[in-house]
Amino acid sequence: MDEDIKKLAQSLKTFTPQMVEPPYSGFPTFFAAPFQETAKDLDIALVGVPFDLGVTNRSGARHGPREIRSQSRLVGIYNHQSHMTPFAANRVADVGDVPFHTAYNLEDALSDIEQFFAGIASAKAVPITAGGDHSITYPILKTLARKEKIGLIHFDSHCDTSPPLHGSGFQHGCPMRNAVQAGLVDPGRSLQIGIRGTAELIWQFSYDCGMRVVHIEEFYELGWRKILSETLDRVGDGPVYISFDIDCLDPAYAPGTGTPVVGGMTSFEAQQMLRGLKGLNVIGGDVVEVAPPFDPSGITALAGATMMFEILCLAADSPALAGDRKLDDHP
Repeated sequence: MDEDIKKLAQSLKTFTPQMVEPPYSGFPTFFAAPFQETAKDLDIALVGVPFDLGVTNRSGARHGPREIRSQSRLVGIYNHQSHMTPFAANRVADVGDVPFHTAYNLEDALSDIEQFFAGIASAKAVPITAGGDHSITYPILKTLARKEKIGLIHFDSHCDTSPPLHGSGFQHGCPMRNAVQAGLVDPGRSLQIGIRGTAELIWQFSYDCGMRVVHIEEFYELGWRKILSETLDRVGDGPVYISFDIDCLDPAYAPGTGTPVVGGMTSFEAQQMLRGLKGLNVIGGDVVEVAPPFDPSGITALAGATMMFEILCLAADSPALAGDRKLDDHP
């Protein structure tokens, strides 16, 4: 067995002994990846954003990154469907959590997030993030779309394109509107998948700007394969960001979230959608709104860790990273 582990370690560009230890042992990092304080020399940076000042209902997503780290040990390092591990050809590390100068001011905290991710962008690493509420996506996009507009694949029960609400234009119902208005996201290369519920009345901006909104009823009528095919056609070869709100899943699969909406997709369907995005030019992604206090079983955080791993696998197979590896091999 020791010899097998040695061979595994030699075959991976990123390896820690913790990857083959029992999931309940040691200090948890995302998928047992090594911890590193900065994104220097990394291909992919795994990040936690323990923040939920932007919620409009139940707080608790600030505890998401810690619990997702713990549950990620159960997810492991190998994707059985794509027959790959993202650690084989990539330098991957957990770079810790965004440090906040304030825990009480929403806009100042979003600036802290932007500054942290600007460092990751300058290191040319692809960020894969565990939130936190959905307000964190806007400052992340601000650091990734400085040169050109990017496509967006957004899994959610809400469009998150509301006008300012309850006195704030930066709460978690606004990030996608903010990103489009700031010229960061190309609506023509964007989809919002799994949308449902009474908040429909405040999502008019999505239709007006030209985003493709896929309600859950249409998702089930057409089937995930047809929606996947449309997604690939619409996004094309350009850079794309994937944002997965855990409340895209039905509360039966993810009860621990701030604004659960009955009638969502299953964990399996979400996995198939994500796995089908293989080959896209993924420049980053996040999983948000996991609120562990509302799910002591840990099933929501396990679902979040699983979706985060699927996005990590997509980033590891991204054409952009493949280009960087070629440069490394031929100095």
